[in-house]
Amino acid sequence: MLGLGVPAVLSALPDTITFAWVVAVLFAVSWLLDSRGLEAGRTLAAVTWGLFGLFWLSTVPYFAFEHQSYVESILALVGAPACAYAGYLLYNGRASLFTLTRAISIMLFIYLPFETIPAFTVAGMAFPEPRRVLIEIVATQTGMLIDLLGYAPERVTSREGFDAAYEWVLANGHIVRIHIVLACTGIGSMAIFGGLVAAVEAPLERKLRALAVSIPLIYVLNLLRTTFISVVAGNQYMHWYPEIVLTLFGATDPYRVSFLISDRIISQLLAVVALIAITFLAVRELPELAVILEDVLYLITGEEHDLTEALDLPREPTNR
Repeated sequence: MLGLGVPAVLSALPDTITFAWVVAVLFAVSWLLDSRGLEAGRTLAAVTWGLFGLFWLSTVPYFAFEHQSYVESILALVGAPACAYAGYLLYNGRASLFTLTRAISIMLFIYLPFETIPAFTVAGMAFPEPRRVLIEIVATQTGMLIDLLGYAPERVTSREGFDAAYEWVLANGHIVRIHIVLACTGIGSMAIFGGLVAAVEAPLERKLRALAVSIPLIYVLNLLRTTFISVVAGNQYMHWYPEIVLTLFGATDPYRVSFLISDRIISQLLAVVALIAITFLAVRELPELAVILEDVLYLITGEEHDLTEALDLPREPTNR
């Protein structure tokens, strides 16, 4: 089960991890140069935005044909020109985009270690890779919720060699195995909000409140998502219009129909709605986020928006 965005493609295409690290480092360097008043910072940031656009463009075939996700394909396809446009605007004087630039760099620095740090040993003590720890924690908690619903699939080894898959046996004897992977942990979405909050200038108290609103909510909703998909796909509860669904997604396995409907359609669409709602809650606690959101809306619509007025946010936030 894969979530939205970067985690899915990084897990499947190792070369993109290097690409993502390059973008993160270049954005960070441009941020540093700009903070010292050097024009090279703006130029480097604009160029890196172009590279980030190429990154998303390169993921479109994967999302469309291998990952079989219309939502992620569309987001990646839109993201490519949006990134190029952001670089153009930044280079031509829209300095507020440096906040979004910082946010993306921080997001990547939060997320990428979970993809790249291997197991290690310190002072004779062995530590598993962070990726494995997080995946198995989510798998355990997903299993607890599945048990509460009255189901009892067998927990087995996943394709990554982790204790993070559930095996469901259908009435006809067919086995459906549901794997928990890194994108199922919600770390990608949590990295997004971590980056956004860290990038803006605001009192620490309000930053912590914004994180307290967003991170736990993301985690809980993600557990509900993994449980929902596991139960539905494991029991084939949404085996609806299989011929149409398989044709739409270019798939051939009829036992994937429930998974495609529950994950690729329902869960991914609800994930977009949930992230928008959580963003609204976070910006109520941290109004400085409105600057980033206004820039994103400008990239999408080409029009200026005053979210401070639209959302009735204080123009001069206080340390309440």
